[in-house]
Amino acid sequence: MKATIDRIEGTVAVLVLQEDEAVQINLPLSLLPTGCREGDILKIGIKRDMTETKEAQERVSRRIDRLKNKG
Repeated sequence: MKATIDRIEGTVAVLVLQEDEAVQINLPLSLLPTGCREGDILKIGIKRDMTETKEAQERVSRRIDRLKNKG
């Protein structure tokens, strides 16, 4: 996925997706590579983390079990 830095508002960059310019994403400048400016095109990747998801589900399940067993 690619996005263009449309504008910078304070500490936030407003990105516009190239696939659908109606979609905007606001990101803190601190998450962007150093030196990014308005008009720059960024490659964006999102990856699902199944290990972290499973661990989070297990933590929630344990908490629910503890709450059920308290009463």
